[in-house]
Amino acid sequence: MTLILGIETSCDETAAAVLADGRHLLSNIVASQVDLHRQYGGVFPEMASRQHVLAIIPVVEQALAGAQIGWPDLAAVAVTQGPGLAGSLLVGMNAAKGMAWAQGLPLVAVNHLEGHIYSNWIEAEGNRADKTFPVLVLIVSGGHTELVLMQDHGRYQRLGGTIDDAAGEAFDKVARLLGLGYPGGPAVQVAAQSGDPAAFRLPRAWLPGTHDFSFSGLKTAVLRAVQKLEGGTPAASRRLTAGEHLPSEAVADLAASFQQAVVDVLVRKTVQAAEEVKASEICVCGGVSANALLRQTMMANSPVPVSVPPFYLCTDNAAMIAAAGYYRWQGGVRSPLSLDVIANLGLVDE
Repeated sequence: MTLILGIETSCDETAAAVLADGRHLLSNIVASQVDLHRQYGGVFPEMASRQHVLAIIPVVEQALAGAQIGWPDLAAVAVTQGPGLAGSLLVGMNAAKGMAWAQGLPLVAVNHLEGHIYSNWIEAEGNRADKTFPVLVLIVSGGHTELVLMQDHGRYQRLGGTIDDAAGEAFDKVARLLGLGYPGGPAVQVAAQSGDPAAFRLPRAWLPGTHDFSFSGLKTAVLRAVQKLEGGTPAASRRLTAGEHLPSEAVADLAASFQQAVVDVLVRKTVQAAEEVKASEICVCGGVSANALLRQTMMANSPVPVSVPPFYLCTDNAAMIAAAGYYRWQGGVRSPLSLDVIANLGLVDE
């Protein structure tokens, strides 16, 4: 049995986890900063970094204790190198370096996006670790919306991605327009439950002939709808307070219409790509993959099996970093202690 300690600090979650053989979750500790950043309507980078410094050691200690193991039981320490906020990444990277050096363990650097992909390989709540390649992966989060063809472990081909806003970013911005608070994804989903998804005719950017996405036009259409309902008030210049300017029925209908538009595009373009590349399976990952409508619609429309991680593995966590780290470690990857973080690290074919 090979045990990997994963460490993740790419944004505002301080996380550590222990995984056995890249699939069996022994512990998964996440110290969330959502309440801290909610007052700003988004992540405040400097505060995130400082909070990581305070939380990183206790979180790692909890992960080891929860797995009921000690340092000698570990095969390696896997840590997020990027992409993410530079200050946040540095806290996790430096902590992992120090621990690996002190304990005489190999260090394995992991791409955060690769981590999200490998959340689909963790056996938990119906998630299957055994998959047949090629696999088409939809990475959909606050910072990324990408379609990636995975031919084998560690072999990636980017088919397309967003040309402007990521889907999660659009959720956050629309939530702010509607006065729904932060984080936007869960807030929009809750509001949409009582809304009519056909109430507003919102645009879908299909970008025919490509596997790319675009959500800026949809976001702008919601802004125009809000301005019209408010009698032309420039809603973009401020953050609304829920219920202050718009009737609750209008908020619910706009939320439902927006959510439906995002899901329509994500599902149709992913299914089309899967058919074109003859994928054996579709894997959906990233924070937005926690959206219930996206999960249900993808499964209902895909001609091949669909894998989506349990909700607690969709958002940033260290279990996914440990999973990706295991396969990289198995492939002989060992990272030097001179390694640095890369805030804009891309996922490339290796």
